[in-house]
Amino acid sequence: MNHRVAVLVLDGAKPLDVGIPAQVFANRPTMPYQVYVCGAAPGPVAGGDGLSYHVAEGIEAFAHADTIFIPGYRQPATTEPPDAVIAALQAAHRRGTRLAAISTGAFALAATGLLDGKRATTHWHYTRALAKKYPQVRVDENVLFVDEGDVLTSAGAASGIDLCLHLVRRDHGVGLSNIVARRLVAAPYRSGGQAQYVPRSVPEPLGDVFAGTREWALARLDEPLTLEALARNARVSARTFSRRFVQDTGYTPMQWVLRARVDLARELLEVTALGVEQIAARVGLGTAANLRLHFQRILGTSPTEYRNTFSS
Repeated sequence: MNHRVAVLVLDGAKPLDVGIPAQVFANRPTMPYQVYVCGAAPGPVAGGDGLSYHVAEGIEAFAHADTIFIPGYRQPATTEPPDAVIAALQAAHRRGTRLAAISTGAFALAATGLLDGKRATTHWHYTRALAKKYPQVRVDENVLFVDEGDVLTSAGAASGIDLCLHLVRRDHGVGLSNIVARRLVAAPYRSGGQAQYVPRSVPEPLGDVFAGTREWALARLDEPLTLEALARNARVSARTFSRRFVQDTGYTPMQWVLRARVDLARELLEVTALGVEQIAARVGLGTAANLRLHFQRILGTSPTEYRNTFSS
C-alpha cells in the first residue's frame, strides 16, 4: 500500500508551502506515495498571497494518513490553529502518524505540545517569535530542517523541498530521492544542518538606543573593539552600556560586533576576489582560521563554501 501523505491547508496558507509536498509526493508510477489535501473543514480556505483553496476533505482525513504536512501560513505569531485541528494532530501522532511542518507551519505543530523539549526550526524571520511563543521548544535558527523522528520541521519554503527529499531518502533510499530531485530540477541533497543564510546575522535594531555607537563600530570593524571602547563612545559605563544594549538588540555588545564582522566578511566574499586571510584582517578577525571558526559557528558553513554559493 502506498504511503499516504495529507497536506493540511490552514487559513493564510502559503501557496508554495502547500505545493511542495503536494508535488513531491504526487501519486505516479515511480512514487510509492498517495497525497491528498485537506483543511480544518471541507470547502473554501482563504490563502496567502492573493490565492485561495478549495479542499474536499476536513481533518477526518488524518485518520488515513501516514504523514501529515503542515505548510506555513501568514501571521503565525498571532494566529492560533483551531482547537479541533490541534486535537486531531495530537490524536494522529498518538496513532503513529509522522508530522512535518514547512516554514511557519512549525507554529501549528508547536501548539500541539509535540515539539516541547525538542529541536525545531522555522523561517529565519520567525525563529525568535517561535521561541518566545513556545519557550519549551529548542528553536535552532541556523539549520534548513530538523528531524526528530516522528516530528520534523523546516525553514523557509525552498527548504521544504530539502525536507521532503530527506523523507523520501529515509523511506526508500537515495535512488528514489535522486529521481524525485531530478524531476524537480532541485539539488539532490542539502544537509539539514546547513545554515539558512539569513540576509544579515546582525539583528535589526529594536530602537535608537546607542544607534550612533553602532554606526561608529560598523565603520571600525577592522580595529580592536572592546566593551570599554564602545561604552566610552556612548558616554556611559561599561555595565550600563552592556545592559541596555542587550535590552535593545537581544545580543551582548561583543556578540553583536562578532556578527557584524561575519556579515562584512560575507559581503567581501560575495563581491571581491580577496583571499580568506585578507578578508579576516579587513573585518577584524585576525586570521583565516579565526574567520572559519566563527563562520562555522554562526552560519554552519565555511567561507569557501559560502563564496561558491553566493559569489557574483
